[in-house]
Amino acid sequence: MKATRTDIPDLLIIEPKVFSDDRGFFFESYNRCKFAELTGRDVDFVQDNHSRSAKNVLRGLHYQMQHPQAKLVRVVQGAVLDVVVDIRRDSPSFGRHVAVELSTENKRMLWIPEGFAHGFTVLSDTAEFLYKTTDYWYPEHERCLRWDDPVLAIDWRLQAAPALSGKDAQGKALAEAELF
Repeated sequence: MKATRTDIPDLLIIEPKVFSDDRGFFFESYNRCKFAELTGRDVDFVQDNHSRSAKNVLRGLHYQMQHPQAKLVRVVQGAVLDVVVDIRRDSPSFGRHVAVELSTENKRMLWIPEGFAHGFTVLSDTAEFLYKTTDYWYPEHERCLRWDDPVLAIDWRLQAAPALSGKDAQGKALAEAELF
């Protein structure tokens, strides 16, 4: 595995070493010791989530205030544009975002520490997305930023209006949101 720092140094793109031949491929998607070496953190993942979404679905931008979750995310089928926004008020990168394409083909993972809002849009016909989280989901503590907040100016690479959940359609602008 190797890790590459993004424009926001706390966010890491993690690329596994893939062994391929005419039968298919194999790679280690998670190794606690190697992960700690790459990130500088020994974390306990307590929950795994798996979602499937159709093209043009946009999920996010989600975060939890109490019980903040760090996440290790990846795509096992299809392709998404994964977007992460720094919502730590005292951070030099506060309000900035990073967008990374995660796909079956590139096998990239993204490490997202606590203090970030996270979302993605589906670029392929469908996509299956896996999340490892460091805390449990508490719906009463979940918050959502507006995906289309002009202050964030995120290019979601949408071809049409996104399909949103009711909760995501009600996200708050960065200026109005409860933040870290």
